[in-house]
Amino acid sequence: MVKLTMIARVTDGLLLVEGLDDGRDVPDADFYKQQVKALFKNLSSGQNEPSRMSVETGPYMFHYIIEGRVCYLTMSDHAYPKKLSFQYLEDLKNEFERVYGNQIETAARPYAFIKFDTFIQKTKKLYQDTRTQRNIAKLNDELYEVHQIMTRNVQEVLGVGEKLDHAIQMSSHLTSESRIYAEKAKDLNRQALIRKWTPVAVVLGVVFLLLWFRKKFW
Repeated sequence: MVKLTMIARVTDGLLLVEGLDDGRDVPDADFYKQQVKALFKNLSSGQNEPSRMSVETGPYMFHYIIEGRVCYLTMSDHAYPKKLSFQYLEDLKNEFERVYGNQIETAARPYAFIKFDTFIQKTKKLYQDTRTQRNIAKLNDELYEVHQIMTRNVQEVLGVGEKLDHAIQMSSHLTSESRIYAEKAKDLNRQALIRKWTPVAVVLGVVFLLLWFRKKFW
């Protein structure tokens, strides 16, 4: 069954559409959505990935196609037919290009075409049951073959990006640690000054009080 559907602009990874009810029956759905966003980020950074690919991730499979600088991606159960997943994506691509083709490059905010979710939900229902006559016919359609589409593991695909993200996180962590160290150093200096001058302040206070009493009562 189709679990997630996301569409993004390849040039900058901007998420254009996401199925609104996606992931409700998927444990750790947010984890898989983060993997998808990392994949979009890799594609936007110039990774020379194929225009059609399947990616294994746990019990699921990501399938994506890239057309006209747009990436159409779905996640399905491992056992769901690969051929139906890609035909589902083709249906989305054809309609998305028809409706929004001249607006894709100018989109400036995430989820700019969220209304497309209506078509996603309608199309997803058509592909849910692999035993329908319609889907059996698509599986037997020799005009659309997917045997040559590469399948890779998500760790392999995201490996380079994850290392880069790790380096960025380490740099950010070190910057944060240096700020904390600087604040602690200031606190220690402040405490040292207090310890140094407190006795002097006490002595001066006692002298002042003695002078005040002497002047007032003697």
